[in-house]
This record gives sequence, C-alpha cells and structure tokens, in this order.
Amino acid sequence: MKIKERDLTNKDIYGTNNTAVQLIEQQYPKTTDEFKRLQKQQYELFCQKQMDYGPSNISVGTDLATEADVKLSLTGLWFRMNDKIQRIKNLLMNNQKVNNEPLEDSFLDVSNYGIMATIVKNGKWGK
Repeated sequence: MKIKERDLTNKDIYGTNNTAVQLIEQQYPKTTDEFKRLQKQQYELFCQKQMDYGPSNISVGTDLATEADVKLSLTGLWFRMNDKIQRIKNLLMNNQKVNNEPLEDSFLDVSNYGIMATIVKNGKWGK
C-alpha cells in the first residue's frame, strides 16, 4: 500500500514525520491500535507501581552513581525478567492453566522490566 503524499506531512503520535509509522498504521490499524493500547496500559501500571514502591526498589537502595550500582540494579531487573520468562516457559511448555496471573500480565511485565532497564542504563532512573 502506498502512502498518499499528504499523509507524509502529517505528524504521527510521537511528534515526528515517520514514514514507517504512518505506513504500518495504515496497513495494520487493528494491530497498531492494540500496540498503543497496551503501551498505555503498561505506562499506567508502571506509574501505579512507582507510587507503591518508589524508585529505590529498582535502584536497590543506591543512587546509581557508580557502575557497580548500575550493574546491581540491572542484575536485579534481569532476575525479575528471568522469573517472568521462566513462568511463561513453564505455562506454555506444560500447557498449564493460569490460576493467579494471566499470561498476558507476564508478557507485559517482561516488556516493562526491559524499559526500566533501559532507563537505568541511560542514567535517568529516579530523576
């Protein structure tokens, strides 16, 4: 599907003229709408958890001022992601029914932990 010339000048939801975003949103509107819905849901969950735990939960009580502090934080996030991945693996490989937490929640948690790890790595966590 070709993008109309006028569509190339419209700004996408992120405030840039991104041809790929415009093309994919036109070709796969249900997919991209669901992606954006899930991102919003993830962001809201992230904010709720930050209200509950604060940033020191991820920074492991440090101010992330040293490489060792950052590595400790990233290692903690890796453990959290690994727990979720192992849960997903167990549920999928063993065809288990989910009792307490829907499988989708684990998928979203892994994604959020990845974003948090990137924020830590970029030196912007808790700021």
